[in-house]
Amino acid sequence: VQLVESGGGLVQAGGSLRLSCAASGSTFSINLMGWYRQAPGKQRELVAVITNDGSSTNYADAVKGRFTISRDNAKNTMYLQMNSLKPEDTAVYYCIAISRGYNYWGQGTQVTVSS
Repeated sequence: VQLVESGGGLVQAGGSLRLSCAASGSTFSINLMGWYRQAPGKQRELVAVITNDGSSTNYADAVKGRFTISRDNAKNTMYLQMNSLKPEDTAVYYCIAISRGYNYWGQGTQVTVSS
């Protein structure tokens, strides 16, 4: 499974961004997908996860009500809609896919929120 993120960038506080994660390879074997983020000097943290069929999602408390995770299996793509962005959302965002017990990671995309 290969993952490629896109959609990061610089945005002012209160703005929005939509991240995309395109999957290729053995995508049929993916059970769960999600987004993590890592800010400078901090550990990588879970942002949101979504089941294979998109029926169930879960979010970190810090992003509940502001971020929405979704996926389009026909396009093998997962999304993270980020609204009401805050400076503390600044981080490198990584997508993850769990398949047959293995974790696959994308290369990351930088999100910077200015105050």
